[in-house]
Amino acid sequence: MNHRPGTTPPPGCPAHTGAVPLYGPDFAADPHAVYRRLRAYGPVAPVELAPGATAGLVTDYRAALEVLRTPAVFGKDARRWRALADGRVAPDNPVVPMMAYRPNCLFSDGEAHRRLRQAVTDSLARIDPNALRGYVERSADTLIDRFAAKGEADLLGSYAKVLPLLVFQQLFGCPGELGDRLVEGFSGIFDGVDAERADAVITEGLTELVDLKRGSPGADMTSWLLAHPARLTDEEMLHQLVVLIGAGTEPQQNLIANALRLLLSDDRFAGDLAGGSMPVDDALDEVLWLDPPMANYAVHYPLQDVDFGGTLLPAGEPVVISFAAANTDPSLHSEHRTGNRAHLAWSAGPHHCPAKDAARLIAAVALERLLDRLPDCELAVPVDRLVWRPGPFHRALTALPVRFPPVPPRAAPSAPVPPGHHDRHARPGHRPAPRPADTPGESRWPAENPWPGESRWTAPHAPSSSTPPDATSTARRHASAPTARRSPWNSLAAWWRGE
Repeated sequence: MNHRPGTTPPPGCPAHTGAVPLYGPDFAADPHAVYRRLRAYGPVAPVELAPGATAGLVTDYRAALEVLRTPAVFGKDARRWRALADGRVAPDNPVVPMMAYRPNCLFSDGEAHRRLRQAVTDSLARIDPNALRGYVERSADTLIDRFAAKGEADLLGSYAKVLPLLVFQQLFGCPGELGDRLVEGFSGIFDGVDAERADAVITEGLTELVDLKRGSPGADMTSWLLAHPARLTDEEMLHQLVVLIGAGTEPQQNLIANALRLLLSDDRFAGDLAGGSMPVDDALDEVLWLDPPMANYAVHYPLQDVDFGGTLLPAGEPVVISFAAANTDPSLHSEHRTGNRAHLAWSAGPHHCPAKDAARLIAAVALERLLDRLPDCELAVPVDRLVWRPGPFHRALTALPVRFPPVPPRAAPSAPVPPGHHDRHARPGHRPAPRPADTPGESRWPAENPWPGESRWTAPHAPSSSTPPDATSTARRHASAPTARRSPWNSLAAWWRGE
């Protein structure tokens, strides 16, 4: 990336000193200070995502939209990444798993993108949002019951991190131990630590999941993708799952944790909380504008050399969108973010997030349930002492310690059991009774079907002519979890048994 010939970069511009690092504790502690410096360069600035891996970072809102909405100029196919192809970036560089080509909808263009994207959107459309809400509510209650009587908790490790894991295991029909390994792998990739091993863990785990679902299809995303008329190859299946599960775990936990941090620390929300009103939607809007869970991503590659706002972007060199910087572009001239959904946290253009409605629903229910159960919850440390995880792509806390007056667990039946766990943790023939609704409008599962994930997971109407035949939604045969090594993560089986 080069400044336009014949012009001089302004004083203090990163062009004088080279690429600015987007990793390490200093960047993690105050990324917006770095974005302010980078704006001196213009709409795009030189950055280093990891040692040896450089890119152009788009910090301007309108410039970001131009990149995202102009596929004829900026492509997503990472096989164009020249620095990786010619060896300037080593294959084991920690950002490679997040940027290198995979045959899925995120890294494809044109007709290939249309076919792969259709399989994803049709499968997502089969999810019943009411069933999803109910499952999140019940899972949230189970997790809160684990720490409610203690009067203190790390809401990241005990809640925000675990809840998306429960949801993705339900959505994808994934046994618990296998899910633990997959989340371990995805966390390693987002953190940029031992990326080669993390990629191997993910590949091994998803291969097991696809093999399991080929033999025992159910009402889940994995089975629907396998049966879709797009006829995904084994390799395409694997890499579609990479992008779907990756987006559904790490960014989701960051959205929940970052919104909880805001609700518990910002006086604008504290007053509403004390008065009995929980401005969850307002908090989510604020976080998606200021601290989006994916702060920098949407990697594109110029199809040819492009003069972009005074900067020459060479063909094949990565251009990364800073959603966080673009959302806070001074030219937007607006401090009114409540109800404003024009942020770029879900990206834009042909590659905008297809699951944004489900992601927002999961986060909103998670926040509502926690604040309803623990209304006097407060941070256990000053907000400025919270620590952010390093890494160029995400905006993620290391912990979210809180305290609250202890409350007894709810009187409720045993927790909802993710697919693949019934036969291992339930007594033969045992069907737990549904919990009565506590408040008007609360999800109530009928006695004949207390666990929504089995038969009510599918939306009642086919979303499009591409919907797989009904046979793919047949009742799931129970499967035991693989007997692979136990991951450092707490397995869900331990959560359910209270260990």
